[in-house]
Amino acid sequence: MDWGPLYLSLEAALMATVLAGLAGIAIGALLANPRTPGRHFFDAIVAAPMVMPPTVLGYYVLVAVGRKSALGGLYRDVVGSDLTFTFHGVVLAAAIGALPMVAKAARTAFEGVDRKLLAAARTLGAGRVRAFFTIAVPLAAPGLVGGLMLGFARGLGDFGVTLMVAGDIPGETQSAPLAIYDHVQAGREHSALLMSLVLTLSAVAILFAVNVLTARHTRSDER
Repeated sequence: MDWGPLYLSLEAALMATVLAGLAGIAIGALLANPRTPGRHFFDAIVAAPMVMPPTVLGYYVLVAVGRKSALGGLYRDVVGSDLTFTFHGVVLAAAIGALPMVAKAARTAFEGVDRKLLAAARTLGAGRVRAFFTIAVPLAAPGLVGGLMLGFARGLGDFGVTLMVAGDIPGETQSAPLAIYDHVQAGREHSALLMSLVLTLSAVAILFAVNVLTARHTRSDER
């Protein structure tokens, strides 16, 4: 059995988690601030990929970064290759799926930080940026880590957006979920079962780790 699609999915999910983490944590911090204008509308936009049909979302992404788009052309001029139907397209698709998970978790984590502590840090001379990184981020860290783990799991299992944006090219853009689909279509039930079990166990392990992390954080807060 070829485990290449699984390795490709793991690599893409890791890279996507980094991208979604950088953007999602920043977005979560903005959405957690009551002074951010239009934050509820912005939150709905960020969360939309969680409920939109994957093919519709993939179509929008394809139009936005495709070969004939301005962003796609700019990417090609800078990098020297297209973004769509390449490994980078797989990463982009996974990152888009992971971003809402990370942003939602980050918002919840930052909203749980006592703003009085931030105000106290400001009165002691700390600037906004310093107070954010020395007070808010450490206190929100368990929630942020949990969000990153959920984002990784979401990116690892993406199917619809990946198929639309990167295609199903064996050895180049074929992720594990796409390989499972191909195995089923070709009647390779054993291969489909093995890869499905690996993805299932990975998802359960990640969710278990998130639950343990959340429980420990809750107990520490109660103390």
